[in-house]
Amino acid sequence: MRAVPFHYILLVFIKDVLPARILGLFPHIGKSHQMAYDPLLRRLAERGHDVTAVTFFPLKDPPEHYRAVSLEGLTEIRVESINMSIYEGHNVFLRLTGLDRIRSHISEIHPLADFALDTCSKLVSFKPLSELLRKEYDVILTENFNSDCMLGLANVYGQKAPIVYLSSCTAMYWALDRFGVTDNPSYVPLVSSIFTTPMTFLQRLENAVLNVYFKVWFRYAIQLKEQKIIEEHFGRKIPDLQEMAKNVSLMLVNAHHSLNGVRPLIPGIVEVGGMHLDKTRRPISQFFERFLNDSEHGVVLFSFGSLIKTSTLPKYKEDIIMKTLSQLKQRVIWKYEDSAEEGTLVGNVLKVKWIPQYDLLQHSKIIAFVGHGGLLGMTESISAGKPMLVIPFFGDQHLNGAQAEKIGFGKVVSYADLSEKTFLDGLQSVLSPEMRLSARRASNIWSDRQADPLDTAVYWTERVIRWGHRAPLHSPARDLPLHQYLLLDVAAAILVAILVLIAILRLIVVLIIRFFSGSVTAKEKLH
Repeated sequence: MRAVPFHYILLVFIKDVLPARILGLFPHIGKSHQMAYDPLLRRLAERGHDVTAVTFFPLKDPPEHYRAVSLEGLTEIRVESINMSIYEGHNVFLRLTGLDRIRSHISEIHPLADFALDTCSKLVSFKPLSELLRKEYDVILTENFNSDCMLGLANVYGQKAPIVYLSSCTAMYWALDRFGVTDNPSYVPLVSSIFTTPMTFLQRLENAVLNVYFKVWFRYAIQLKEQKIIEEHFGRKIPDLQEMAKNVSLMLVNAHHSLNGVRPLIPGIVEVGGMHLDKTRRPISQFFERFLNDSEHGVVLFSFGSLIKTSTLPKYKEDIIMKTLSQLKQRVIWKYEDSAEEGTLVGNVLKVKWIPQYDLLQHSKIIAFVGHGGLLGMTESISAGKPMLVIPFFGDQHLNGAQAEKIGFGKVVSYADLSEKTFLDGLQSVLSPEMRLSARRASNIWSDRQADPLDTAVYWTERVIRWGHRAPLHSPARDLPLHQYLLLDVAAAILVAILVLIAILRLIVVLIIRFFSGSVTAKEKLH
């Protein structure tokens, strides 16, 4: 029998949790998603748990007790892969009528099906994954985004471990039903919406129709097709993925109501927005320090994240941006791929290939942030108390920008409407003393929590390890058939009771009338 290491025994007494076997399954090809989860995996490993992560983006400096099974090379990953020319030339009529927004909603989400099915078709025969899934685990962590393939594969190999979902954004359209949580479109905006509450009639109409559309789309464009891929590869039937998804124990959501808006929650859905933030102050490169320290009026940070390739900006748009930035008294650091190793200085703008974004945002010289509204960047900015000018493109960026504007943390400028005037007005707004003060207030509210978000994520993960399926966290509504959930049977019973009562009263009235009519007739005959 293998001896138990002393630090494991110590961990039991200090942390009140046994070292667990944890499997992380992350099949999505977007790097920013993995960046949201890595700190949790790292912290769990540092606490003595045996963590194995299946991912396209393994940790470069893994701690003890962490190992990665890399998916690199299995399919094309998504880093700086979006060419900005696709955002040019929109139909004016569609924009004015709002149909362009709906078209964008639908067209932007469709590629997620291709990514999911392509990856799933390769995962079913990926031997390192099948070897892992034959082992036993205390908990399985997996991303809830555009795929349920990992749920199906876990079932094929007989996994009984409780499952924890991780979401890099607010819950996807099809996620909340799995926990029995209401996502009433009258007041819960879609992840990809531009609306905040309260919504107008037309906004609620659009929100409701797209809410239904996306759920049906996911069912038929992804879920059923993934099930077919798995069943055809293994030559046998598996339970419906939709039903399997209801057995998930917990979902950790990279959001917080102070930034992303208040939504219905239950114990099984926990907000951990900001769990990826490492507030340790690390030294930044000397050329950054020189540029920052030489700026008399502060510096504006400018980045469109890891997915958009900024160097593909059409020349006229880049000219607009550069001409506007040159009018500022502040200096600017712009993440721009086609730059020299230590940056390319153009006037007051330093273009750099890559930036240590959160480290820079915490620097006292950075006074504002221009970004695309990705949730990681938004979270980093509000944590640092730096106001944002949001230029959204896709996904949850529109809603994130709208929420930032609503809470006084930022300003939104549409990329389609980007001109020297709109860009300069937006910059002046976020650089104003009023906006900077408002951003610091929003940051204080965002930070005012019972516990650190990463500690919260660790606690709930370990709670699932301790109790698993014995301590369910979902709403009982999850298991109700639709007619019971909507109280249709109760409404029908009440309606029948009312109709019976009306019928009885009508009969009584008729009998009374007949009785008195008969009495009158009898008296008339006597006379």
